[in-house]
Amino acid sequence: MNKSLFYKKKIHEQWDEKLEQLRLQFQQHAQRIDEQGAFPYENLQTLREIGYTKLTLPKEYGGEGYNVYDILLAHEKLGSLDGSTALIVSWTLMTVGELYEHRYWEPAQLEAFAKEVNDGAITNRAVSEFAMGSPARGGKPASQAIYDGSHWVLNGRKNYTTGSYGLDYFLTAVWVEEHKQMGYFLIHKDTPGVSIEENWDVLSMRGTGSHDLVLDHVKLAPECFVELASDRAHLTNNGWLLLIPATYLGIAQAARDYAVEFAKTHSPNSITGTISQLPNVQALIGEIDLQLSKARFVLYGVAEAYDDVNRRAHLTTELNVAKHIVTNAAITIVDKAMRIVGAKSLQQTCPLQRYYRDVRAGLHNPPMDEITIQKLAQQALK
Repeated sequence: MNKSLFYKKKIHEQWDEKLEQLRLQFQQHAQRIDEQGAFPYENLQTLREIGYTKLTLPKEYGGEGYNVYDILLAHEKLGSLDGSTALIVSWTLMTVGELYEHRYWEPAQLEAFAKEVNDGAITNRAVSEFAMGSPARGGKPASQAIYDGSHWVLNGRKNYTTGSYGLDYFLTAVWVEEHKQMGYFLIHKDTPGVSIEENWDVLSMRGTGSHDLVLDHVKLAPECFVELASDRAHLTNNGWLLLIPATYLGIAQAARDYAVEFAKTHSPNSITGTISQLPNVQALIGEIDLQLSKARFVLYGVAEAYDDVNRRAHLTTELNVAKHIVTNAAITIVDKAMRIVGAKSLQQTCPLQRYYRDVRAGLHNPPMDEITIQKLAQQALK
């Protein structure tokens, strides 16, 4: 389907064109990043230089002030260029967007951090731990912060720290016994005691560098303690989370485009013309575009509702539903694209095998499918 149907502002088209100019550069890096499990330093630097990483920072703080709808359109495009890069950047766009929408921190802290974001700094919330499972399920972190009278001292380990080596700041969740709850500390990457343990050896999103963040007697000034979990307790709907499914929708679009181009050009000697004329191939392409259409209308429809403060109050399970539908549609789209291309899609040199592995990572990003289904049932039974 034509994505431009969803463009409502000039900036939507402008960022689509700007990111399209990076396609060749990013695609040239993508296979090497995936094969070696390398980190996309060059891609992140490019995105910093063109101002992409500060798009969700409000204009009053020097950013572009993109709302959820705006950033999803751009980010879906980025996902089609390189999934790992897009997933890394989605977390910083999300963190900044949510933080400044709700103003969790003191004004001076927000001002100081905005200067860092404007200079290209990227961040991510470091929350997950193996012992606690998914943070969405309410586990208690084993990592902790203790106040020694002048500084906070942090010890612990965080898992799945997406973007680890490219992050300038870690917004890290640890247990704060003094408050009997989880607290967030803003930790600069060069703080003594902060290190990354390389253990991200997986099949999907290999370039995200989602290694462990290790905190070994990290001493922080009091002002680095920026949030309590209770500060976010009111957050029943977080539209910025839609950046995650937008990433996978972009990957699905890339798979679709590859398969369609293959169908239009592949001409085995057993037929006259290309395989695009075969009914079964046309059926698969039609099914792919149907999935894309459904996913986009759900994703951008929910984003539009979230950005409208009056409609946002009526959202219940729609954000979860959007993530479920988009992520599973992306998996279906890549699968059908591989059926069109055939055995060639399994070759290491073919990007489809990477897309196939990468989109499956979406199943393990929150909210999980079973939680969405359960909430829908509970809502129906009220």
